[in-house]
Amino acid sequence: MTRSMDHRGKTHHSTWLKRLTGCLWSLAITANCCAGWAADVPAETLIAVKTPNGTVIQAELADTALKRAQGLMFREHLADDRGMLFIFGDAQPWTFWMKNTKIPLDIIWMDAKKTIVHIERNTPICTRQDDGCPQYHSEEGALYVLELGAGRAAALQLQRGVKLSFKQP
Repeated sequence: MTRSMDHRGKTHHSTWLKRLTGCLWSLAITANCCAGWAADVPAETLIAVKTPNGTVIQAELADTALKRAQGLMFREHLADDRGMLFIFGDAQPWTFWMKNTKIPLDIIWMDAKKTIVHIERNTPICTRQDDGCPQYHSEEGALYVLELGAGRAAALQLQRGVKLSFKQP
């Protein structure tokens, strides 16, 4: 791609990209703060994730770059029967962090067969203003990641090797 420069020596591409990124983050934060996220998510946007003991978690779907970047940031509460399901296009040891996340979480990585390959339990909130929050990842590739409120994985007896059930849209 050719980049043209303005009279100050800045590239239009760089300026455009910064503005776009800023707008996307502003939109995400505004949508998150104003939408009443925790309980008011329309049922058609939820995925039923079933555990081996029959418990069903209604998970919001994070299947776009913007939804994955936003995750559960700025939420004040997450009901025991709610979560967020991240769906990726390829299996990798996806990295997560808790920046701007106000509730501790259990983070559960699953392979293509929806078998749990790793769990980070009770990941604490991070109040740092810089990008120095701890990062969490699986050593194995994962195609799906499920976030639940802290302690839910233990309460549901979820552990490595357990298979969850859900239909991918």
